[in-house]
Amino acid sequence: MNATAPTKIAQTLPYFTSLFHPSRAEGVEKIGFLNLWTRSRRGFSVKKMAWSLEKSDGNVDTKVVSVSPATEDYAKEAIEAIKAGKVIAVPTDTLYGFACDACSAEAVNRIYEIKGRKHTSPLAICVGDIHDIQRYAMTDHLPHGLLDCLLPGPVTVVLRRGESSILEKSLNPGLESIGVRVPDYNFIRVIARGSRSALALTSANLSGQPSSINIKDFENLWEHCAYVYDGGILPAGRAGSTVVDLTKLGKYKILRPGSAKEETVAILERHSLLEDGTGD
Repeated sequence: MNATAPTKIAQTLPYFTSLFHPSRAEGVEKIGFLNLWTRSRRGFSVKKMAWSLEKSDGNVDTKVVSVSPATEDYAKEAIEAIKAGKVIAVPTDTLYGFACDACSAEAVNRIYEIKGRKHTSPLAICVGDIHDIQRYAMTDHLPHGLLDCLLPGPVTVVLRRGESSILEKSLNPGLESIGVRVPDYNFIRVIARGSRSALALTSANLSGQPSSINIKDFENLWEHCAYVYDGGILPAGRAGSTVVDLTKLGKYKILRPGSAKEETVAILERHSLLEDGTGD
């Protein structure tokens, strides 16, 4: 985040100790957490292992889901998971999200399966830095400095993909535009940079259900992720990012008010953009 930008939206044990909290959901018995002390480069940090017992044909299979703090110490494993085509759960500056390599059709399909989401509903992408956006979408028509004022922050900018976009055609097929995020959250930006790709990013919840501001909110979906990263309770509320269509020269359209509509509109109008009221 560029601190000199004129306006910025987001400033914003050795023994095992087992804590058992039995619960049941859709035939899956959750046994709870087993807290482990693991040594990291910066000392000791708590790493949780979430165990779930899945009953299938009378047999019991055990699956271990790693729940780690969303810190730089765990970024390398997250990057490797993304490169391997897996789905991870991560905090952002708004909500918890599911992320995968946007250029992996198999990984993208996996996100749709996890959420129970129709493939006709498009996914946004996340990149590590503002200058990365031009690799995936057209930005030449935007006023100078606009993206630097909007991002990083709780805003999704919708732009035309253009012929030069390196995005896979299998991502949101048939759509000429793409929603792009640069969250004001270092952990996910480090992952995006390290993966050398854009991340497909969507809220960590079942389609149609409330968004998640705590990893507990989507505990029933942990088993579908390679890793779950805990950033605590997110303070922005459940409104999500403000989505603004910037595909037309000199125009803007708010597609979703989100958590930063007023600030977003103020920045857009300061850059002489006019609201598009055509309804197209």
